[in-house]
Amino acid sequence: MGHQQILESVNADAIKSGNFPRMDIGDTINVHARIVEGEKERTQIFQGTLISRKGRGISEMIIVRRVVDDIGIERTWPLNSPFISKIEVMRRGDARRAKLYFLRDRVGKSRRLRDRRRGLKHVSGTA
Repeated sequence: MGHQQILESVNADAIKSGNFPRMDIGDTINVHARIVEGEKERTQIFQGTLISRKGRGISEMIIVRRVVDDIGIERTWPLNSPFISKIEVMRRGDARRAKLYFLRDRVGKSRRLRDRRRGLKHVSGTA
């Protein structure tokens, strides 16, 4: 058994399996994040476009971008974080790249991604 396989077997029980829907790059998602303020705890929803996924297993990270008042806001989360309670896919976007960093330079209507409604019947994990 190699070093990588030993690490994956140790981390296998800490991975949240089956908790999240299928999400691809370009999708508009809602990330329900738990916020702890003093003794209170609340859930805050961050809605934006999924522009990057990197890593795998326990170290998988996502970057979600949204634009508020013409200012781009990006948040990076580990997928297996205890602070993420739920992720919902709101809209499927048609992206032809693995990383959508070019959206940082776009302004106006060119910032939007084409909707991917056609041909999703055969994709598993879609409603």
